[in-house]
Amino acid sequence: MLRSMYSGISGMKNFQTKLDVIGNNIANVNTYGFKKGRVTFKDTMNQTISGASAAQNNRGGKNPMQVGLGSTMATIDTIHTQSSLQTTGRSLDLAINGDGYFVVKQGDAEFYTRAGNLYLDDNGNLVTGDGMKVQSLENGVLKDIAVNVNELLPAKQTVNIPLSGNLPTDAKGSTSTTQQIKIVDEIGISHTLDLKITPVDASAGTWKFSFVDNTLPVDPDNPEENIVSQDITLSMDPATPNPAVQFDLNINDGTGAVKQFAVNVPMKDLTAKSGNVSAQANPDGNTQGSLESFNIGSLGEINGVFSNGLVTTLGQLAIAKFSNPSGLTKTGGNLFQESINSGTANINIAGEGRGTIASGSLEMSNVDLSEEFTEMITAQRGFQANTKIITTSDEILQELVNLKR
Repeated sequence: MLRSMYSGISGMKNFQTKLDVIGNNIANVNTYGFKKGRVTFKDTMNQTISGASAAQNNRGGKNPMQVGLGSTMATIDTIHTQSSLQTTGRSLDLAINGDGYFVVKQGDAEFYTRAGNLYLDDNGNLVTGDGMKVQSLENGVLKDIAVNVNELLPAKQTVNIPLSGNLPTDAKGSTSTTQQIKIVDEIGISHTLDLKITPVDASAGTWKFSFVDNTLPVDPDNPEENIVSQDITLSMDPATPNPAVQFDLNINDGTGAVKQFAVNVPMKDLTAKSGNVSAQANPDGNTQGSLESFNIGSLGEINGVFSNGLVTTLGQLAIAKFSNPSGLTKTGGNLFQESINSGTANINIAGEGRGTIASGSLEMSNVDLSEEFTEMITAQRGFQANTKIITTSDEILQELVNLKR
């Protein structure tokens, strides 16, 4: 039989596969996070009719004579190029701008995806459209992400009122600063106090710190009865930090009566040098709060916003990176799985050598229709050309058969 016929058959099979890949690309032109495929060919074995010979006896060398026996597939590649981002405005639509993949789990099986259209299930778990649980990274361990919309942040008593900033040594005697601070008592009730800082001997670093709860009734005969004050001499040497000082504050017990409340006032971040007064207090503690909303930052941090004004991190998305992304195995459903040639998943947070998270956006498919239709035309013509090889070979065989007549 003619070798050309078998070459034509191999070419037809290859172009059929290429058309299958092109068809899959076009079918997924609007699939979020889809990565297109590409087929490459290589020639198959060659039949050697005459080998090469070296130059000898005043005669030049001779090249080999070989007849190729068709083509075969070299690779079917997955092209992991970044695609454009489409803005959706939905807070749970996420796109990775750069390298990396979201990590999702089904049981103990681990998968990776670029499709970030995520949802909350009935238990508050962050999941994909197929119900796979999106993973966060906490202390190097993968964990499910749960957002409890009914979560309550418990009240926390104020223990410390740290002071930071500068109290200048050249301050005038009448210079003082007053600020309102909020503290939380042992039963979770918030109290607003005035903190007044007044120079006693600024050149020596001595200042008066006064706390007062203005909701307490004032005795006209003793208007400063409820004010708690201490004169503190600050260290003039930056190498010697100021200690923490305890204050027994007078606060309203809710009935107008006084109750004492002990707090520490760390002063290690206070300085005594020339300049402006910039001392600020930042009390710890918080009242009880309920989760009002949440958002996802560019590093994948899920920030819960509570009714008491606090913002806490509920989790941080894990992002996987591979030494050979093209070695990942497609498993359907916009998912990839690790293979022996992809390398082990290197999992960390966004921004650590990985892309950043774009909330309210989705990554489009990286399929280019103009490119795919062009490839379709060349594949179609290539298929037709190979059919001509077969029909031509068949006609030659027919002529050979007709010689018997």
